[in-house]
Amino acid sequence: MTTDLSPATASGPAPKPPGRSPRALWHLGVNAIVFAWLGLFAAIATAHHFLPHASWLLVHTLLLGAVTNAVVIWSGHFAASVLRLPEANRGTPAALRLVCLNLGAVGVIGGMFFERWYAVLLGGCLVAAAVTAHAVWLVRLLRRALPGRFSMTVRYYVAASALLPVGAALGVLMARGDLPGDLSDRLLIAHEMINLLGWVGLTVAGTLITLWPTMLRTRVADGAERAGRAALPVLLTGLAAAVAAALLAPPPLAAPGVAGYAAGLVVAGRPWLREARVKAPRSFAAWSVAAGCVWLAGSLTALAGILLTTTSWPTVSERVSLLTAPLAAGWIAQVLLGALSFLVPVVLGGGPAAVRAATAGLERAWPARLAVTNAALLLCVLPVPSMVRVVCSVLLLGMLLFFLALLVLTVVRGVRRRRGTAPAPAEEVPAAPRHRVLGGVALGLAVVVLAVAGGGAADVRSLPVVGRSAATSADGGREVTPTGRTTEVDVTIRGMRFSPASVDVPAGDRLVIRLHNTGTDTHDLVLETGARTERLSPGKRDTLDVGVVGRDLSGWCSVVGHRQMGMVFAVRVTGAEQPSSAAADHDGTDHDGTDHDGTAHDGTAHDQATGTGASAAKVFDPMAEPPEGFTARDAQLPPATGTLHKRTFTVKETKAEVAPGVRQTLWTFDGTAPGPVLHGRVGDTFEITLVNDGSIGHSVDFHAGALAPDRPMRTIQPGQSLTYRFKATRSGVWMYHCSTMPMSLHIANGMFGAVVIDPPNLPEVDREYLLVQSEFYLGGQNGTADADKVNAKRHDMVAFNGYANQYDHDPLTARTGERVRIWVLAAGPNVSSAFHVVGGQFDTVFREGAYDLRPGGAERGGAQVLDLAPASGGFVELTFPEAGTYPFVTHAMTDAERGAHGVIRVR
Repeated sequence: MTTDLSPATASGPAPKPPGRSPRALWHLGVNAIVFAWLGLFAAIATAHHFLPHASWLLVHTLLLGAVTNAVVIWSGHFAASVLRLPEANRGTPAALRLVCLNLGAVGVIGGMFFERWYAVLLGGCLVAAAVTAHAVWLVRLLRRALPGRFSMTVRYYVAASALLPVGAALGVLMARGDLPGDLSDRLLIAHEMINLLGWVGLTVAGTLITLWPTMLRTRVADGAERAGRAALPVLLTGLAAAVAAALLAPPPLAAPGVAGYAAGLVVAGRPWLREARVKAPRSFAAWSVAAGCVWLAGSLTALAGILLTTTSWPTVSERVSLLTAPLAAGWIAQVLLGALSFLVPVVLGGGPAAVRAATAGLERAWPARLAVTNAALLLCVLPVPSMVRVVCSVLLLGMLLFFLALLVLTVVRGVRRRRGTAPAPAEEVPAAPRHRVLGGVALGLAVVVLAVAGGGAADVRSLPVVGRSAATSADGGREVTPTGRTTEVDVTIRGMRFSPASVDVPAGDRLVIRLHNTGTDTHDLVLETGARTERLSPGKRDTLDVGVVGRDLSGWCSVVGHRQMGMVFAVRVTGAEQPSSAAADHDGTDHDGTDHDGTAHDGTAHDQATGTGASAAKVFDPMAEPPEGFTARDAQLPPATGTLHKRTFTVKETKAEVAPGVRQTLWTFDGTAPGPVLHGRVGDTFEITLVNDGSIGHSVDFHAGALAPDRPMRTIQPGQSLTYRFKATRSGVWMYHCSTMPMSLHIANGMFGAVVIDPPNLPEVDREYLLVQSEFYLGGQNGTADADKVNAKRHDMVAFNGYANQYDHDPLTARTGERVRIWVLAAGPNVSSAFHVVGGQFDTVFREGAYDLRPGGAERGGAQVLDLAPASGGFVELTFPEAGTYPFVTHAMTDAERGAHGVIRVR
């Protein structure tokens, strides 16, 4: 080697000046930027549940912030080194490029966070300008240097820098929105390919030509430069083909381009394998980079498979999101941390002993760290329970924080040594022996196993459930003589049904059920004996060993509401007299039991009642007073601002009071029922990110948008998210709700809200309110809605905006002569509304997109009721002639007496 990448390449002992060299000072300063972005990434990862666009922020803080800065900094360093111009990558121009780059990154991330597209545009332009200037500088550097053996590395950097502005432009265009058809999905895939495989991938490939053997402390393999020179056009051709297909063709035509890119990596990487065979990796830096390359290979294989087996770009976009963690954390982050752990000690300098000591500091406990990182990441990408994924994510965050702490300590010690305030390092830092490396790996794997076990214990839903024997001797029935035979049956879940819905088993046979979920939601199978399968996500299988069967048994799916939807199962015993048992009620409607998440099975008298066992319906008193200081939900309609409305809705299971003394566990969008109010105008675009932090699958359906429901309205499981984008083309007050089956139960549990789209030229009014009517099917106190009551349409309570009679206790207000507009939505799920203001007359009625009544007509007519079927809405306008208290109700008077009542206080 002839570059200055490692102390092993130095021609003699390094000088030991009393102060820090300008080169070291430069690298400390610029790499502090990378450190700051990594710290911000760790902070966002810690608080991501409380931030909008959290997944987008995490990816771009890491890739646009930390990684892009590292690419610009270190590609400049390597370019100057291989061209023997070591001072060229410092100074004012380089500093200005970094300032421009970071201002642009802050603009892009801040613009997305605060939903200001002009900031995203400005930031994208600054990022593109900075990287373009970097490319121009690299070309000039290449022209002024003498021919060098590894100058092709700089060509990789130039090609990568030329691609990033293109990827940035696609990203800015996507952020603007209002894209027709599947164009946003096509742009997303092209954007990711250009930035990940082009900007980052080409830089990494070019750097490893010289950095990889330097990490291994061996010579560059013969032919490595030829392989690198031959690989570059293959990589660019494959990438161009894949991107062109993403923009212009169906998904399968992009797969050959990805395969071509992978072939280019194989061409470039064959010398790296030879170098590793000559001298095997023995450091964190080398093993981290190697592990990153393995993750890249797996991700490219998965990407090609997705493209080949998918015909729709929206589906590709959805499936490719599963590769975010492998590419960002598995490949890019591990390569970055491995490179930093090798390069930071080099640029700190201080002589070979100081470099070795600094390297040892950064590689502390590296076998365990590497094992924890890759084992936890592997579990994160596998279909594991959400709590296991959370535990593994915490472990990954811990490994990053540990590295950042080591980095700070290493730099501080290096500075102190150069100043003479710390002891000189030992001349030799022995490498870890093989048994210590293996022991560290075993320790890391043990940490992951213990952490996952602890997470599983904290969330019993993630644990497999072992079915106990269903032999009648075990459950109180008449004993049966085992036959020694086993009956095995295959049961498939299709939609909301078991197929077959019943099986015949000879008395005394052992029954084994192989269950396959081919539906689109999570399901399980529970038998009245307590034997049960795990909860199976779509596509999964489980085997239930029922045991020896001596009588008929009933079964069902225990996911809330599914039993009421008809997901029942029967085991019929042949050749035996049925025992008489109070427990053997085979219609599947009366068996109590406890679900493995601690709640009662569906179909009990009070579905999911909590420990008190009290019925909330018995607690409800329409005349009860709320506690002193009670504040009703703000019914004022929020203003419509901007044309692009971006929100994150997080599904939360929340205990809330819904009437004085009545508490229910609600399934909510963002913690409230109704969910957040959205207000816009015709032509506005809405982009809603749904995050499921609940315990079962949920979805969202916006009536305000017209689009194919297949993808945006799909059910997502706990821990998953999706983005729902629609354009409001028609006015009205539109319902949104969870559309996961049984839909009625999800709505009854609080998963609904309103989107108000103003009609064009809607006149200003003095006050504007929104009332969402819904009914409650009260289960146990602190429990969820009673699924049997929902199924039978037997509601206990009706409310405006989620709390019975709340505006009796905290009234709406107006003044005499003021014009008041009241929007009303009947959210149901089953009950209509007949909205009426006692003592008032409506001179304007707008219902389901059209005016029924407007002032100034020859008839001088008025209206007394806004009649609305479930899921319909509109508004009324009126003025109050004198001061007083004006009640408002649904004129279905029984429902008004059950809580659909409030007052407007007029002064």
